Amino acid sequence: MKYLYLLGIISFISFSAVAQSKDQQKVSDAVEKLRKAMIDGDRAALNNAAADSLSYGHSSGKIESKNEFVENIASGKSDFVTIDLSEQTITLSHNIAIVRHLLNATTNDGGKPATIKLKVLLVWEKEKSGWKLLARQAVKVV
Repeated sequence: MKYLYLLGIISFISFSAVAQSKDQQKVSDAVEKLRKAMIDGDRAALNNAAADSLSYGHSSGKIESKNEFVENIASGKSDFVTIDLSEQTITLSHNIAIVRHLLNATTNDGGKPATIKLKVLLVWEKEKSGWKLLARQAVKVV
């Protein structure tokens, strides 16, 4: 009987790890879709990635709503030429995912080329339609 109980616990833990891995992969996919949408300035993809109540924090301290974030990227006001992400971690808690990564990018805001290096925290919420970006905060790497 002890062995059956132990086998049940091991099976449950294994199933939980697999389920978590699937959600982590879906979050990772959502991050990648957002990265591509930001480079492409794809208004529809940006709208689809972001929750209606998005709070998008820049390293300068500026905070944008979903509409401001989408408009600034889609209009080219904030122009990402490249975005490379590294050191990404994903932590799940129920329907919330916390993503941290290092962002290295080249930009061309207002025709002024620049490079940026940021540490970024993303908060994603699982909705019926998939994972949506709920909050983002960046800090400059010094």
